[in-house]
Amino acid sequence: MLYSIFNLIIDTAATILAGLLLIRFWMQAVRVRPPFALGQFIFKLTDWLVLPLRRALPGMAGYDWASLAGAVLVILASTAIQLGVRSAFAPQPWLLLSLLSLVHAIAYGFIGLIIVEVILSWVNPQAPIAPTVRALCDPILRPFRRVLPPIAGIDLSPILAFLALRILVFVVESFVYGAV
Repeated sequence: MLYSIFNLIIDTAATILAGLLLIRFWMQAVRVRPPFALGQFIFKLTDWLVLPLRRALPGMAGYDWASLAGAVLVILASTAIQLGVRSAFAPQPWLLLSLLSLVHAIAYGFIGLIIVEVILSWVNPQAPIAPTVRALCDPILRPFRRVLPPIAGIDLSPILAFLALRILVFVVESFVYGAV
């Protein structure tokens, strides 16, 4: 039971931190300027890791590679700690489980963003954060909107995006658990 509680704490902290780092990377990749309070929150919680990494990994081609590398390092450290506590530390499962955790963080982060966009589009499309969320989701939803345009003014592309993201997680889980 103590292992499960410890695992829950480590997993939650790592997921939140990796998620913030991935949002920071994605905001720069799609060139979105977040509302001031949200941007300050993300930067204050991630600067301690991103700024030192930026010395080794400067931004190139418009991408904040230090933020992405920070997310990968957080996931790797989280997996290593969890497996180390369980005394099952082996290089191959460690790396594969880290890959799975990273794919989970990315996929479920996008699913969360899409859910927020869908709710905002129904409840309050003029909310101050709505343009930021819309800009973050647009690169993901755009290919699905080409396949399934709005029907009677209702955008069903988030359903296809959810399905594709879940398939991605399923494929990676099958690969990882098949190899472990």
